[in-house]
Amino acid sequence: MCERNVFGLLCVISALNVVRADVRFASYYGDHMVLQQAPARAVLWGYGSDQYKVSVILQGTNLYHAADVYVQNGVWRVTLPPTKAGGPYSVNVSQQGSQVTLTDLMFGDVWMCGGQSNMRFSVSEEFNGSAEMALAPQYPDVRIFMAASNLSKEELMDLPKVRMPWSVPTAERVGHFSAVCWLFGRYLYQVLGYPVGLVDSSYGGTPVEAWSSPQALHKCGLEKQEEVYSSDSNFSRDDVGPAKRNNSVLWNAMIHPFLNMTIKGVIWYQGESNTWYHLEKYSCSFPAMIDDWRAAFHLGSGGQTAPDFPFGFVQLCTRNKTEDGFPVLRWHQTADYGFAPNPRMNNTFMAVALDLPDEKSPWGSIHPRFKQDVAYRLTLGARAVAYGEKGVSFQGPFPDSVQLIGDSINITYNQPVSVTPTKSVFEICCTEEKKPCNGSSKWLPAPTMQWGERYVQVSVSRCESVVSGLRYAWSDWPCEFKACPVYSADRGLPAPPFTLNTLP
Repeated sequence: MCERNVFGLLCVISALNVVRADVRFASYYGDHMVLQQAPARAVLWGYGSDQYKVSVILQGTNLYHAADVYVQNGVWRVTLPPTKAGGPYSVNVSQQGSQVTLTDLMFGDVWMCGGQSNMRFSVSEEFNGSAEMALAPQYPDVRIFMAASNLSKEELMDLPKVRMPWSVPTAERVGHFSAVCWLFGRYLYQVLGYPVGLVDSSYGGTPVEAWSSPQALHKCGLEKQEEVYSSDSNFSRDDVGPAKRNNSVLWNAMIHPFLNMTIKGVIWYQGESNTWYHLEKYSCSFPAMIDDWRAAFHLGSGGQTAPDFPFGFVQLCTRNKTEDGFPVLRWHQTADYGFAPNPRMNNTFMAVALDLPDEKSPWGSIHPRFKQDVAYRLTLGARAVAYGEKGVSFQGPFPDSVQLIGDSINITYNQPVSVTPTKSVFEICCTEEKKPCNGSSKWLPAPTMQWGERYVQVSVSRCESVVSGLRYAWSDWPCEFKACPVYSADRGLPAPPFTLNTLP
């Protein structure tokens, strides 16, 4: 069991779980890895004997750094000096004749990729996967690592298993790697021009509760564990039963071990399993998980990972045209604001994906193959939010104001729009008297009447009583591939769904 304190997470470790015979690194360090660049400082740690100090030497072109560190409870740890992006470097660790050397190390930005099966979805499974795999060797500075799927009832200090050690990309290895994670890293590298490290720690068919610490769950009243079952095999292609959906079992086994690593940020693709499990809590549990991860990574890295590191996520795509939980979950993914970043979720960015359905996916329509668009939209968000790049448009249009005027509603957007008329994607809530609406209220289609550079006008003539609310794209499958009614002016970014349960 590990505990958090000001020294990180290496303080309380059972000696029975530590091999003391030889000095070695923790499981997720290896040749070809990427370490976080300056101004942050990368952290190295591993195992050794308490009887002797461990010598650590980092060297590369114009850089030599040596440090001797103590071993406490079988664990050593060192924080490297701030190092600019580039490489290669080597690190040698030795103790009383035992030594290990890591080679071909690069400094750059390290991004963690988490979530369920749409994050685990591999490059070989996406559209044009073979072409993407063939490109992989052209990006030797985008390095990849994959944790193995594991569960634990207690917080683990290190990964029990590694599915793919740090690797220089090859067609075969990238083919087995997360498509969204790889494409995000590749697109990012094309902009940054320096090494990018990608850490995939994802597991299909899992709710946010499994990825959350007990502290985060407590904030949302989710301490009590429920038995979780789903009859839908589409939710999980690597299902091992309901155990993987238990509270904190993936936080314990697949996130907690990484807390000592210095990272740049996280991208996340998850939520399908919460469209039926604790759906009403997701607007609390997802932001609470983000807050908790930020605090834990900051503490675990000794303050090197930013306390508000950038966190990008994918707003859910579609499933089968009948799921009531999908539109609600999409809204809850934004803490009920409809966009990101927002006052509750600072330093976040969102890739809208509801216009990328794939009815013929061999993996089930819940696993669409259009991962290139998802990753590209995430990259736009990272460029704007994580890297502060000016002039990068990363959000689709969102209403600035809504006015009910006679038999129509005028929706004014926060940016120029490209509009395709629709009969039913806009809906109005029709009530007997003026009152707040909800999902069970009477919602009627509101056809578009006219539109301009920044506005859309919809008809309310079908409501013969009181118009009390307005919503957009509020269904599992609101539109076909890249054919939603409202996009940015260049048609690059779809407008996210929204609901106004009370009209001004």
